[in-house]
Amino acid sequence: MQRGANRPQLSIVIAAPADVAALEDTLVSVLEKRPDDCEVIVALGCAYDDPWNIRDEVTFVQAPIGSSLVACVNVGVASSRAEVTHVLAAGWRATEGWTTGPLARFDDDATAAVVPLSVAADDHTRAVAAGIRCRRGGRRVDVFPGRGTPRPHGPALEAGFWRTAFLRAAGPGFSTACGDSCADADMAIALSRSGQTVVFDESSRVVAGPRRSQKGAFLAGLHAERLFWRSIAGQFVPWALAAHAVEVARHALARAPLGTLPLLAGRLVALMQFGSYLPRYRQLRGLMNAAGEEPAADSLQTIRIDGPHGAMPAPKRRPEATPLRRSA
Repeated sequence: MQRGANRPQLSIVIAAPADVAALEDTLVSVLEKRPDDCEVIVALGCAYDDPWNIRDEVTFVQAPIGSSLVACVNVGVASSRAEVTHVLAAGWRATEGWTTGPLARFDDDATAAVVPLSVAADDHTRAVAAGIRCRRGGRRVDVFPGRGTPRPHGPALEAGFWRTAFLRAAGPGFSTACGDSCADADMAIALSRSGQTVVFDESSRVVAGPRRSQKGAFLAGLHAERLFWRSIAGQFVPWALAAHAVEVARHALARAPLGTLPLLAGRLVALMQFGSYLPRYRQLRGLMNAAGEEPAADSLQTIRIDGPHGAMPAPKRRPEATPLRRSA
């Protein structure tokens, strides 16, 4: 990768919307195991008074108090100075050498994202997730590692390596319209339309944090419906609509009995916002034209890089203050 003077090789963005204790767990792991040529950016959606005095090592940027995970990630990405940005949500933790493999993958100009392997907190040899996939009907699904597992279409929002220029061109940043639950799938759709490569690198391991709290049925329906209509460019519309009808029925049954009506109401509200999806349609068509192809919704390029299976040994900046210590 080419980079200018005083430009780090990697920006590590720790997104912390609310949980200070989770933030500090992530900070400790990153500061202990980070590579030499990187910057660490903490994007805050809550108040944090830096009790460990680490402002000489960490850049704090402030999103509005109460911001979602997506909003915090976007504030952090906007502050990134490196060609590659690694997003790690508060509560998730780094392991030794977790950035080495992904950084090497970005030497290929076609690579836009690298998916790390998520492992269990109590056993770093036990894989629990390997990115996400997007189904034609507008459904986001987690990829669970194992023999015969389909390859991921993109990284999960909580942990992924991204070419910074791609994130800015495809959004800019992740879509808040799709909420924390579907923003990563929305970006994976942009990856597919761009024709760029997604790499799954099993040698890069991150310790998974707490599972996302499940949103109410109304928001679940709202965000899922928006995801579908934002992804319609590049799909064969009759097949997509048929698959979408099946997905709506599945989703409604999954939330039955109490959540079915709120979920359908959320989807109806999103459907009534149809005009707001036109800019996204034009943006995806632009990515497709630039790529010189019209990929199908499920034709994302993924390269699997298998590693060892054993345990691994411009936003508002907060004012300067006295900044966990280097040895934290």
